[in-house]
Amino acid sequence: QVQLVESGGGLVQAGGSLRLSCAASGSIFSANDMGWYRQAPGKQRDLVASITSGGRINYADSVKGRFTISRDNVKNTVYLQINSVEPEDTAVYYCKLTNMYLGYGVDYWGKGTLVTVSS
Repeated sequence: QVQLVESGGGLVQAGGSLRLSCAASGSIFSANDMGWYRQAPGKQRDLVASITSGGRINYADSVKGRFTISRDNVKNTVYLQINSVEPEDTAVYYCKLTNMYLGYGVDYWGKGTLVTVSS
């Protein structure tokens, strides 16, 4: 089992910045992907950004240039730096870790952290 704990959410004014963190613990494989998803009220949960254990990064088009994902493989922690926040960024942000083995992946989710952007 893998446990994920997100932190760093809160209330921020439009144009501001914040950094989310997600610490993973438990049975973490050396090959794994970590990522951030978000779910706004009444909408589906969508990918924001992901990063593999090898450092390959993927961003949703809507956040390119404002969001930066990074990870510390020693601490098993993934970060999401959010700059120039917009009211549309208001959502619950979820961390996901996917353990990879022989081409198969097993997903684990955190409970989420709420980001609220005031205009």
